[in-house]
Amino acid sequence: MKEKNETHLVALKQGQLATILSIAACHKTVKRLADMGLTTNTQIKILRKAGIHGPIEIEVKGSNLILGKGIVSKILVKKI
Repeated sequence: MKEKNETHLVALKQGQLATILSIAACHKTVKRLADMGLTTNTQIKILRKAGIHGPIEIEVKGSNLILGKGIVSKILVKKI
């Protein structure tokens, strides 16, 4: 059961900070995200959201990444 401050990355608002708790995806996807710096306990910031079904821009380890909604809906985070 999720705690009150745990949610999926897709639910965060612009400007919010969070820490990655887990990624519920296949091994290949998890590895690809890890190669981009998205691993458990990594802090991220939501920079921009492009509408309801559009991609989300995040900042992670000093880099900006743009991820589709399908991927970010699989990332469980803890709000900071």
